[in-house]
Amino acid sequence: MGNQKIRIRLKAFDYRLIDQSAAEIVDTAKRTGAIVKGPVPLPTRIQRFDILRSPHVNKTSRDQFEIRTHQRLMDIVDPTDKTVDALMKLDLPAGVDVEIKLQ
Repeated sequence: MGNQKIRIRLKAFDYRLIDQSAAEIVDTAKRTGAIVKGPVPLPTRIQRFDILRSPHVNKTSRDQFEIRTHQRLMDIVDPTDKTVDALMKLDLPAGVDVEIKLQ
């Protein structure tokens, strides 16, 4: 797979899961002889929701909730066939969304 690059983007609500998954991917890629750049932390996306506490009155009384989406980006430069096979067999936690692009 000469002169190609694999770009991996991880998303998760829990930063501990995403850091653990990124470490597993980096270890697997380095073990098979590929060069890894990253993981680069991308900006955390914060969604905030305001909800009325009471169904009838007291509009000024509200609850606030938020969802934080953490993201990491890493590039694997010059991957070998062994690297791709090892990454495909890698078992990551259920709360991590993995997006892989071959460039």
